[in-house]
Amino acid sequence: MTLTASCHCGAIKIEVPGLPAEAKECNCTYCHRTGAVWGYYAPEDLRITTAGEPARDYAPSGMNHHHFCGQCGGNTHGFSPDWASLYNNDGTLKPGMKEGIPERQNAAINLRMIDDLDLSTLAITKVDGRNSW
Repeated sequence: MTLTASCHCGAIKIEVPGLPAEAKECNCTYCHRTGAVWGYYAPEDLRITTAGEPARDYAPSGMNHHHFCGQCGGNTHGFSPDWASLYNNDGTLKPGMKEGIPERQNAAINLRMIDDLDLSTLAITKVDGRNSW
């Protein structure tokens, strides 16, 4: 079941193969302000199309790239190292892992951009990004 996320004006559309295996809501200073609920996918699972201005990129840390529509400003998707492969949701290191930056990349879409998706039907994990990075 393909799902389509779209910014408010419809200039950016992102197709994904279905519901994500996990959804997270982060309280870091960026995610808190945007109100995003992130669904995670392999980067190759996203099909991104744009009409008009391309998505803008904002990378406050240089590693976590947030993309938003250049026309309406909708926070649509992002790419980052797969932090969950090394760290727990509270920022502590997982057993057997070493501190560092994961090589594998993650793609995330803002699930709030999917029309008619009832977020209350998904298990959404809270991530303490404000205190852990």
